[in-house]
Amino acid sequence: MPPQRFALPSEVPGLAARRIAADILDGVLHKQRTLDDQLDGAGAHPALKTLPDRDRALMRRLVATILRRLGTLGHVLSRLLDRGIPTDAPRAQSALLIGAAQILWMDVPDHAAVDLSVRLVQSDRRAAKYAGLVNAVLRRCAREGPSLIDEVKSQTLDVPPWLLARWIAHYGETTAREIAVALGHEPSLDITVKSDAAQWATRLHGETLPTGTVRTLLQGSVKMLPGFAEGQWWVQDAAAALPARLFGDVAGKRIADLCAAPGGKTAQLIQAGARVSAVDRSPGRMARLNDNLTRLALQAETVVTDAAEWQGGKDSAGFDGILVDAPCASTGTIRRHPDVAWLRQEADIGALMALQKRLLLRATALLKPGGTLVYCTCSLEPEEGEQAISALLAQEPAMRRAPVDAGEVAGLGEILSPDGDLRTLPCHLPHDDPRLGGLDGFYAARLVKS
Repeated sequence: MPPQRFALPSEVPGLAARRIAADILDGVLHKQRTLDDQLDGAGAHPALKTLPDRDRALMRRLVATILRRLGTLGHVLSRLLDRGIPTDAPRAQSALLIGAAQILWMDVPDHAAVDLSVRLVQSDRRAAKYAGLVNAVLRRCAREGPSLIDEVKSQTLDVPPWLLARWIAHYGETTAREIAVALGHEPSLDITVKSDAAQWATRLHGETLPTGTVRTLLQGSVKMLPGFAEGQWWVQDAAAALPARLFGDVAGKRIADLCAAPGGKTAQLIQAGARVSAVDRSPGRMARLNDNLTRLALQAETVVTDAAEWQGGKDSAGFDGILVDAPCASTGTIRRHPDVAWLRQEADIGALMALQKRLLLRATALLKPGGTLVYCTCSLEPEEGEQAISALLAQEPAMRRAPVDAGEVAGLGEILSPDGDLRTLPCHLPHDDPRLGGLDGFYAARLVKS
């Protein structure tokens, strides 16, 4: 049979989105580049601007699905390949992952998934020789893939073994498995509204969570949703919206938000009446914070500097409250940022712990007597949460814990630790529709300076 001739890639609908998805996957898996770097800002993939909104949304969902189910995909493909995934042609690897993800979890016809993956391989010089292999394997995947997934019946494959072992050690095997299952679901869109959450839940076809966050399954560009351009709300996971509320009434108080970008917690504090100094070392991230505050018609003092070295500026005499949203391993955000699972290494945690300690000590020095310090991380790792606070309390006798009461977090006692700290898990807040359940994994502790 003569080789089939295909149209040029630019003439094939959907191929550009898959080619960009393959490039971005290669960036994550082989070049250690984050999804955020490749999707937004100066480092974004140059061809993204040429994609229609619909194709851009497809590309994002495709990449996220692959990274969310990477372990399971590896298992399925290893069973379908006699000699393993080709290692001399990254585009062949990407084409197999892209095709299999569409067949197994996305609403794409099998024949289209196979055809576009074959075209993807044919358009790459090094991978072209694998076109027949990709075609055969993906056709088998359509027939046998679901039963191969049933063989393992576990989403723990999709969590790196070192990370799963840590979660089992800290949370127990049952909870660790529940976390792994929760990470396999595509998350909802959570937003924090300036006012009238019930009205915005109706307008955005969502629901209001007990904590006041509006949660919706709407997809596509958030910029096109009602209320965004008017600055009526901002995107913020429901768990991320809790730490800023632990200050209580902040009206008229001076609050420093350290490591503030992209600004969700800063916006909450301003909206509640605080006078906020937002500090971040990254000019690019601070520019994004300023853009967000401009859209929301909110004002803060913004300072681009290393928060661990900051002397407090004109408020060097001390702040009424300080929020330390510390850089961390971000393992609590894997449901929204599935690349984190494959980019982080256990060794990263030690270096981050040193930075967290510096930030906590600086915040303690900047805090007025009687002032409140709220420390939070979007990490599931105890070294970056409970252990960081235990170490600070042992070193700083002037600091004491102010336990959080369930009434302050909408009665959700399950998200509080025995010490009264906040500890949300991805498996918390379950829902009949898994896409409407779950929270990012967050830790937060509230301390008072005597």
